[in-house]
Amino acid sequence: MKTISLTVPDFFELNEKETKLLIASRLYEQGKLSLGEGAELSGVSKRTFIELLGHYDVSVFNYSVQELKGDIENA
Repeated sequence: MKTISLTVPDFFELNEKETKLLIASRLYEQGKLSLGEGAELSGVSKRTFIELLGHYDVSVFNYSVQELKGDIENA
């Protein structure tokens, strides 16, 4: 795993855990991480990561409109 060091202004008032959650939730939202990978990056369980995604307005269901239409047609 790669280590990244960030310097952020004090007024952001972000701790390391919150920063990891922000990054993991955004990467999950973009489809660059799976739920398991996001949880691992965040240092929480998969279940906790799923619950925390809601706090960042990220849907657990990461499907495109085309994928949803295809699923409806196949049902």
